[in-house]
Parts: sequence; C-alpha cells; structure tokens
Amino acid sequence: MADTKDYYQTLGVSKNATADEIKRAYRKLALQYHPDRNKSKNAEAKFKEVTKAYEVLSNAQKRQTYDQFGHAAFEQAGGQDPFGGAGGPFGGAQGGPFSYTYTTGGDAGGFDFGGFTDPFEIFEQFFGGASPFGRRQRRPAYSLTLDFTEAVHGVTKKVTIDGESQTIKIPAGVDEGSRIRFGDYDVIISVNPDSRFQREGFDIIGTAEISFAQAALGGEVSIPTIGGDLKIRIPSGTQPGTAIRLRGKGVPHLHGFGRGDHYVRIKVIIPKNLTNRQKELLRELEGEKNKSTWF
Repeated sequence: MADTKDYYQTLGVSKNATADEIKRAYRKLALQYHPDRNKSKNAEAKFKEVTKAYEVLSNAQKRQTYDQFGHAAFEQAGGQDPFGGAGGPFGGAQGGPFSYTYTTGGDAGGFDFGGFTDPFEIFEQFFGGASPFGRRQRRPAYSLTLDFTEAVHGVTKKVTIDGESQTIKIPAGVDEGSRIRFGDYDVIISVNPDSRFQREGFDIIGTAEISFAQAALGGEVSIPTIGGDLKIRIPSGTQPGTAIRLRGKGVPHLHGFGRGDHYVRIKVIIPKNLTNRQKELLRELEGEKNKSTWF
C-alpha cells in the first residue's frame, strides 16, 4: 500500500515553509526519532517517514512536482526515480541536510532505513561520534564555522588538522551543513547568522524601512546587499510588506553559474511622536480623501 501521508504534515510545516524551516523541522524530528536514541517500537518507522518527506521537500524540483502531482509522481515502476536516479525512489546522493554518497543497500547494522538515507551524518551532527553502522569506513569529518559573508562570497581559511596547519579554500555559496571534501578529510560548514539578511536557498531576504511620505510619494533609498550598499527606487503608492526583487543580487550558485535574487521587504515606519504642525497637515490630508479617489 502506497504511503500517502502528507509530507508537510509529517514534518509539521506549512506548504509555504521556507527551505530553512523545512531543514530545521527535519533535524529536530530526526534527532527525536533516530532508532539509536529513541527505543520506542515506532521510532524507526517515524524516522523513515520524516526522512522520506525531507528527501522530497528539500529538493526544489521534487517539491514542485510533489505540490503538483502528490505522491503519485514518486510511485514509479521498478523503483526508478522520475528525476533520473536509481536505488530507491530518491537515489542516495542527498540525505537530510547532509550530503554524502552512501546508500543503505549494504549492511546497515540491522536497521532498514528504506533506501532513503544513511544515519552517519546524524550521529556526527548530534552525538559527536561515529555511527554504530561503522563497518563501512568513513572519512574523518571536521567542523568549520564561517561568517555569513564568508559563506556567501567564499573564503580561504587556515585550519589545524591532526596538529598540522592547512589552508582550505571554501567556495562561494556554501550554506549551513555543506560538506567540503579536503584531501583525506571532510569539512562540515556551520554559518553564523547575519542580522541584516535571511537566506533561503540562494536567495537573500532583506528589509528596507521607509517613511509614510516615501511610501506615498516614492523616491530612492539605500539598502545593504551582500555586494554592498545599493540605491533602489521606491514606486509611489508602495504598500507595507511589498517585496521588491533585485534579480541576480543573491548568493552565487555553488559549483555552478548564476546567482539567486535579493528580495527587499518594505517596512513603513509610522511616527509615534508628531508635532502640532505635522498633525495639522495629516488632518488636512485626511480631509482630502473625501474629495478624490487617491486612497
């Protein structure tokens, strides 16, 4: 019988959830239900459910297909992936918020994780040690924390591994959980947040605060972007919450061409303290709305 449980409900997120919200939900549930941590009899089944849901919703192309066609899009004969993979509905190149190239076709220590992911990375992330499924040799992994701008633009870092100083080049576009192969080691990236920006995939979300007069009349404002300050035009009549898209001003695509976009959310600031003259002008303006259709 096919699994028809809604993937969004499985992860406890809305259908409008961002990539980061989906990732956070998966990590929380994967930790909660991992069979090595949770000994209840339904933990393994729940772990499979949340991992299967994440496999689809974390991939933009698969998520779009799921939103359009539902589970039927992934119920292909012979276990073939409609996106060209094999070895289960989703292949084995991406599992949860971690990247690796292992599938559970071999010995998994008595656990069957449904051909979707391997729990190695969850152990490294949450327990700080090796997986109990350790018959397969793993590459040593080290963590490296970057500032937001370093992750966006790329950076060269000096690190110490096994007592030796090494220089590692981090490509532009890495994100939280990215895994970089460096010689005989893997480096797992952690990214510090930036108060000015929110990242959603390769897109950047920022905020521009404008006055009531600027919203009504329009004008130019300067906003921060990952490439530096930029002047943008605010159209007259701009409403609070409007999003202005700056095409190609987002994060460079990792190991590829092109960039994401930068979205500027408009926040209109209403003054709390007005002078008597300002109040008088606003009353005059309020009176004008009965004489025209500008509202």
